[in-house]
Amino acid sequence: MSDYERERLFTLRQLRILDTPPSESFDRITRTASKLFNLPLSAVSLSDADRQWFKSRVGTELTEVPRTKSPCSDISATSEVLVIEDFLAKDFYQDCPQAKLGMRFYAGAPLTTHDGYTLGTLCVLGPEPRKASDEELEGLVDLSHMVMAQIELQYALGRVDPNTLLPNRFQLNEDLADLAKDRADETCHVLFVELGDVRELNTLDRVMGAGHTDELGREATRALRPLLNGEEKLYSVGPCQFLVLCPPMENSSVEDKAQRIHDQLFEINSGSTLNILVRPTLGIAPVQLGRDNLKDTIRHAQSACHDARRDQAAWRVYNPFTDADFQRRFQLVRDIRDALETGEGLRLVYQPRIEIKSGLCIGVEALLRWTHPSLGEISPTEFIPLIENTPLARHVTRWVLDTATQQAALWFHQGRHLRVSANVMACNFEEEAFTERLIKRMQELRLPPSVFELELTESALARNQELLERQLRMLTTTGIHLAIDDFGTGYSSLSYLLNIPAKVIKIDRTFTVRADRSLHASQDTLLKAMIDLAHGMGFRTVAEGYEPSEMLQTLSLFGCDEVQSFAISRPLSPAELERWLDDAEWNGPFSGLSSY
Repeated sequence: MSDYERERLFTLRQLRILDTPPSESFDRITRTASKLFNLPLSAVSLSDADRQWFKSRVGTELTEVPRTKSPCSDISATSEVLVIEDFLAKDFYQDCPQAKLGMRFYAGAPLTTHDGYTLGTLCVLGPEPRKASDEELEGLVDLSHMVMAQIELQYALGRVDPNTLLPNRFQLNEDLADLAKDRADETCHVLFVELGDVRELNTLDRVMGAGHTDELGREATRALRPLLNGEEKLYSVGPCQFLVLCPPMENSSVEDKAQRIHDQLFEINSGSTLNILVRPTLGIAPVQLGRDNLKDTIRHAQSACHDARRDQAAWRVYNPFTDADFQRRFQLVRDIRDALETGEGLRLVYQPRIEIKSGLCIGVEALLRWTHPSLGEISPTEFIPLIENTPLARHVTRWVLDTATQQAALWFHQGRHLRVSANVMACNFEEEAFTERLIKRMQELRLPPSVFELELTESALARNQELLERQLRMLTTTGIHLAIDDFGTGYSSLSYLLNIPAKVIKIDRTFTVRADRSLHASQDTLLKAMIDLAHGMGFRTVAEGYEPSEMLQTLSLFGCDEVQSFAISRPLSPAELERWLDDAEWNGPFSGLSSY
């Protein structure tokens, strides 16, 4: 059997159309073909290994004929329109199945898939010799295309992936249900197979077109099929993503299967003509038949696949503890959206910023806190990274700025002249009218711009600098202060300092916490250099989170301007901060600072 014939038969079987019940959508086409030629017999004839099976037929009760010497079989090999004006005038066809049925005339048009495999024909037959006009043949070809459209509509799109012609997850669901009837409570395994990182493949589609990843999917299909035995089934569950359903077997056998699949797919790199580097990873997940649902099964296997890609491993087995972490992240992203809509659970706390020279509190930083209704207090270090690159980031920042400016205005009108600072994310400056909205908000609150400050991380400064600089200059023109947060831990180049109109640099606690005694000397050298650099460029410096308390003397000696740390005060609610300020003002400058 030729490679073409092997692939053609595989394609035909994957479409799951053989031996299926009659369909009016196909019968309508065969009746039209019969009327077009004014002939009594017409059929949608599919070329199986040894027979021509009729999916639809007009003028005969037969459902199949032998494939030997059948003109439909010849069309499947050549993929060309075939007309036989008289079977009896052709030595080869005189004893063909159609001639034995009393037919003399034949015309057939190929039923060809998008990747070139001819499944059979749409044919018409008559008991008398005749010719076929060009108009009749053009009509027959058009009708054959309609037959293929019906096949793709009813089968490819319903149960089969149209690119690889593998069954899809809908078919997987049915197959698992069938297995559960026969092998209830037994444990099968699913292997989630991913040919490459999704982001890389998406980039490839943008650069080279989707045809490259489509071809990669077909090439991987051809590589995977020989690895499967009769009980194992292969499915397409996404672009360049597959799933293998394995019957009950030992865990070690499943892991061996995963490794063989990985190695076979990796071999594509050596023989493929595609400009794509295949980096396959697999995730293995058990599924208890009749108990576990398909959605969770695929998610578990996909979670394990993500673990494998993270660990740069060939495969990983599903880990419920890792999955629980992903589920928590998903829940947090989902629930913070609800919190933003209702305002429940979100609040701002304010941590004092103290001027070292005077010992006075001259500002506070607004910090977001979230009390989840069921999970309790959620640290911003957990939920902010989950949303900072999503559309939710803009909504979170808007909530923070609205709340912080309102509080700043309240304190200002009470006579408390505190500069309130709040954090913004990189994506906020890509938002249309972000700056204009903030300025308008402050005008409505009658809040002087000089008592409000925006903090930006170095990573934010590295993105889309032209757009960023334009918005930042608009902010500083109105008098709003800018601070660079977490200085020293983000962007590797300092050139942005020349173009960013900030007034304050906040030195990250990495440089102000003395955890390793052996690093004190080098840490102090670096810290002093950072403070000197900032002062030399006209920035005011704030040291964040210093430890231990003796570090304050070092910061004072190096000329740092302000400090902000738990050593002075934890973040406080507005009411707590007001009491704290009143107590501090009663005692004068904060104890331990004014002496420096």
